[in-house]
Parts: sequence; structure tokens; C-alpha cells
Amino acid sequence: MLDAATYTPRLKAQFQNTIKAALKEEFGYKNDMMIPRLDKIVLNIGCGAEAVKDSKKAKSAVEDLTKIAGQQAVTTKAKKSIAGFRVREEMPLGAKVTLRGDRMYDFLDRLITIAMPRIRDFRGVKPSFDGRGNFAMGMKEHIVFPEIDFDKVDEVWGMDIIITTTANTDAEAKALLKHFNMPFNA
Repeated sequence: MLDAATYTPRLKAQFQNTIKAALKEEFGYKNDMMIPRLDKIVLNIGCGAEAVKDSKKAKSAVEDLTKIAGQQAVTTKAKKSIAGFRVREEMPLGAKVTLRGDRMYDFLDRLITIAMPRIRDFRGVKPSFDGRGNFAMGMKEHIVFPEIDFDKVDEVWGMDIIITTTANTDAEAKALLKHFNMPFNA
């Protein structure tokens, strides 16, 4: 049985033991505080038109995202009414969750080692950084995560995953994620 007080996620231990030293050598950082590290991971599911027709779809997305993240997801709501899309203000349209600390490292480990290999015709992820060292990717199906029971899914959702780092440049962030074995295709 795992003891919560002594449990350290595998990727967190790997970062502390090997990745920090490798990045310090690769970029020539003068002290350990300059070394880029993971800050947070944000997961988002947008239901779109399905949520407008049926309000239970947003609740289903929240439940699925909660299972995937291991942390309670929150409902995202419309900020403004848009008559053309039949959207009213405060209407639930999706779900999001922000992961930090040990849950963040656990999720990244499950994403890289379990979920990505289960994606059909997977050839790696496109390295799409924002210029400030943050990485964003999309998944077409949330059912690749082992927490989701395929037989009980009523709707297959797309999912956004944003990995925020403390890196100053995209090259530093890409090197950090490469050390975590992120399968970039280029």
C-alpha cells in the first residue's frame, strides 16, 4: 500500500535526480533556480453545440475530466449570450481543471506512457510552443485514458492540454519536455 507521506511521483523523482543536472549542463545555468521546471498543467474539454442542446453533456464532461485528472473539475460557463448559437449567459459549456504538484507529475506520466501510445495512428506530437516556453496540444478523443470506461461513455470529447513551464524560451521548454520523453515528431 502506498503511503501518501513518502510517495514521490516517478517523473518528479526523475526531474530531481537526472533532468535538472542535464538541463544545467546543456544550457549552462549558473544556479539551480534558473533551471526550467513544470509549473502547471491545464486540461480543458469544450462541449460546444452538444451542451447547448442538452445540459447533461457538460456534467458528463466534468465527470470524465475529474476521472482523468484525479481532481475535481469545474464547469466552464458562457460569459456572454450569443443568440445565433442559442447560448445564454452562464450556460454550462464545458469543463476544466488545473493540476499542480504531485498530481501534475502523475498526469504527465500517464499521458506520455499510457494515453499517447493508445492513440490511433500516433506519430508524435507537433511541437507547438507559444514563445514563452509553454506547450499546448489537443487530443481528439478523451477515451485513450485508462480511467475512462469505454462502454459507459455517452459522448467522445476532444481535449486541450496546456503544459506551463518556467522556461524563458521555447528551446528550453522543448528540452525539458524531451527529457520527460515527450514524443515530439519534429
